[in-house]
Amino acid sequence: MKQYPFRLGTSSYIIPDDILPNMHYLVGKVEDVELVLFESDEFSNLPSPEVIAELVGLAAEHGLTYSVHLPLDVYLGNPDRVERERSVGKYRRIIDLTEALPKSAFVMHFEAGKGVDINDFSDAERALFVESLADSARMLLGGCGYPASMFCAENLNYPFELVWPVIEQFGFSVTLDVGHLEYYGFPTADYLDRYLSRTRVLHMHGTTEGRDHNSLAYMRPEALDLVVEALRKAEGEAKVFTLEIFSEADFLSSVETLERFSS
Repeated sequence: MKQYPFRLGTSSYIIPDDILPNMHYLVGKVEDVELVLFESDEFSNLPSPEVIAELVGLAAEHGLTYSVHLPLDVYLGNPDRVERERSVGKYRRIIDLTEALPKSAFVMHFEAGKGVDINDFSDAERALFVESLADSARMLLGGCGYPASMFCAENLNYPFELVWPVIEQFGFSVTLDVGHLEYYGFPTADYLDRYLSRTRVLHMHGTTEGRDHNSLAYMRPEALDLVVEALRKAEGEAKVFTLEIFSEADFLSSVETLERFSS
């Protein structure tokens, strides 16, 4: 496996199949796999105990870790406490399900509701959103068995400084999604300066034809250079560099794009 100033990872959906066939495809190619888990009335991909046991075995055999992307239909910043309790309960079920796995991080989204754009909030609504996140954080961390630093808040389409007080208050870590920074027009260099020291996982993907989560070949070379140079200088454990893409073609061309950074 090539050597980089990070631990290379990608999603559990690179070939059009279930998690285990994807894992067998990815062993030897990456060091971390982002488990994209979801559960709804219509469909669920939550692994059975047998699949979990096999994932544990593959990790032990190949030196892998898993970054667990907690479900997306969860609204920790919702003003309704019943909805927050439902959301935290959903997170806790996934946390319990994946207990045996060697993990690099739990990735979480700070959102207020389905289809709700936090950028449109008034000052009062923003304050309530942050207050609601803090309440959810207390519920989530109470007796969950993991330190707050294992939970990584991901930057989305609103300015990350809005939720930074909650991250600091509770000791959460960060998932720095550079693909989102580039897609939504946030200053990548500033975010690296501000948040990289608290980052456990980076999400890397390019934008083309108005869509993100494409091959790294579509990321601005200047942005990719900035990230890799920052990671070369970063102190402490190597961070997980997740190619958050969902096809074999995007995976292969992303790895090719990274060739110039390998040693």
